[in-house]
Amino acid sequence: MVPNNTDIRRRFIFHSIQTCIIALVLLVSPMPALAQGVTVERISPVLSDNLAGRDSSFNWDFIETALPDYKNFVEIVRNGEKGVLRGVYVPGVLALPIVQQPVGNPGFVSQKNDEITQFNMAAEAGVTGLLAHNYLSGAIFSNLSTGQEVRLVYGDGSVEYFVIDQILEYQALQPYSPTSEFRDLETNVTISAEQLFGKVYRGERQVTFQTCIDANGNSSWGRLFVIAQPKLFPHADQQYIRDDLLPFLY
Repeated sequence: MVPNNTDIRRRFIFHSIQTCIIALVLLVSPMPALAQGVTVERISPVLSDNLAGRDSSFNWDFIETALPDYKNFVEIVRNGEKGVLRGVYVPGVLALPIVQQPVGNPGFVSQKNDEITQFNMAAEAGVTGLLAHNYLSGAIFSNLSTGQEVRLVYGDGSVEYFVIDQILEYQALQPYSPTSEFRDLETNVTISAEQLFGKVYRGERQVTFQTCIDANGNSSWGRLFVIAQPKLFPHADQQYIRDDLLPFLY
């Protein structure tokens, strides 16, 4: 039976709360050391001015920035499975393999620092949702910006291209309540969880990165969403493109 929109929204609310509770618990664990020889760069999360002076237990000081060559990355993640999302690549920002949520476990988010998780409930709504904890791979999401190209790599080596056009930040007014409302940090407008789901997980084939915002000592203080729309090629009527065809599409 195909789930209706109400069922999907209810499960989204459950997922959002459960994911951030898991993140809060795991924050008490020590951070793994970075591998020797990896190039690191000091960064600061791209957050609203509302978060100035926040008290966070996460160490944002360093993050891995050395990326594999794009063609090498495609070869690493491809496994021959057509239609199965295997990796996401944003030039100069991130290169992460994608893992799937176990069946019946919408709250699962990978606990590895070099992975990102596809949100199955978003796929049911026709959107590619990509989840990561804000103290692991999700920390990189704050380096994403509008205009950047997002490449989704599938198991058969095909690639889908998108361009980031929105970055949304919300405060969860009641972080652990399934009926919490969310305040837009840019407009100060408050919306319901149902309205937020519709805003970030409704669209014609878009990509939504999601992680939690850690502020004021609360790792589930808010939500960060980075949204990308399909990239248009002048001479193509589809978004699944083989890289060897790209020179002929401009």
